[in-house]
Amino acid sequence: MSALSFTPRFIAASDGTLLRTAVFEGGAQVCVLLHGQTEFIEKYGEVIGELRARGFTVATFDWRGQGGSVRLLDDPLKAHVGDFAEYDDDLASFLEQVVRPLSPAPPLALAHSMGGHILLRTLHDKPGAFRAAALSAPMLAVSARGYPGWLARAVTMLHAGSGRRMDFAWGMAARDPFLVDFAAQLCTTDAQRFARTQEILKLNPSLRLAGPTWGWLAAAYRSMARMAAPEFAEAIAAPVLMVAAGHDRIVVQSAERAFARRLPHATYVEIEDGEHELLMERDAVRARFWQAFDAFALTSIA
Repeated sequence: MSALSFTPRFIAASDGTLLRTAVFEGGAQVCVLLHGQTEFIEKYGEVIGELRARGFTVATFDWRGQGGSVRLLDDPLKAHVGDFAEYDDDLASFLEQVVRPLSPAPPLALAHSMGGHILLRTLHDKPGAFRAAALSAPMLAVSARGYPGWLARAVTMLHAGSGRRMDFAWGMAARDPFLVDFAAQLCTTDAQRFARTQEILKLNPSLRLAGPTWGWLAAAYRSMARMAAPEFAEAIAAPVLMVAAGHDRIVVQSAERAFARRLPHATYVEIEDGEHELLMERDAVRARFWQAFDAFALTSIA
């Protein structure tokens, strides 16, 4: 597959943070593509092509602090945010400045992991912003890798509240993509697609991001607690497709299943042999994702 070519447009969120955005013309329907943590527009070149082949114009952007958007700390490898409301502002600014001029109709959304988490916040807070949403392994609860969840939360809050909120969380500096090979990563079983992303980063090293700070983790835990509270999921009226990865080692599938059961209009699909990055997986896994997406899109935006 050839490298993704585009001319970015930079917009300012309401607090002045510059975000890198892009639009890829396709059909009359607009699909907003939202990435996960550490990801960037170029990584989704194949997905963008597949959406355009389905008749969508694709609008996408890099979240603050990652990809080609403005980094928030002096160390550009740290993923940091003070509160997930800042991400809400990113998405609202993008919808207003980039998406709304494309079409007066509410768009469809396709969102992965952290992108899915932020999308759910918007679906709850701003009904009608999207006509429907397809989620790939949304971040509803994160794996503590064998440690009790309460302990991970307590350690995070302790560090974030003791002046270390801008420090890397334990082990996160080692997640620099230049230090992680295929055998050590936890996101895909497709060596070629993993290598493709690594090659993009080698050609554009400023796009890379390692792992989160204690402050980012604390903000994530606060937001996940909000979503787990009674009536949050129940208040989301838009149709939602949630596709979970059966071998996910990044987010927790049981939390995805439980959340989907609470949604008024949800379709839940679990791809048993998929790892976290379903859209970066091998062909057989991706085919099952697209089968679910196509069936959902056909009924949701007809």
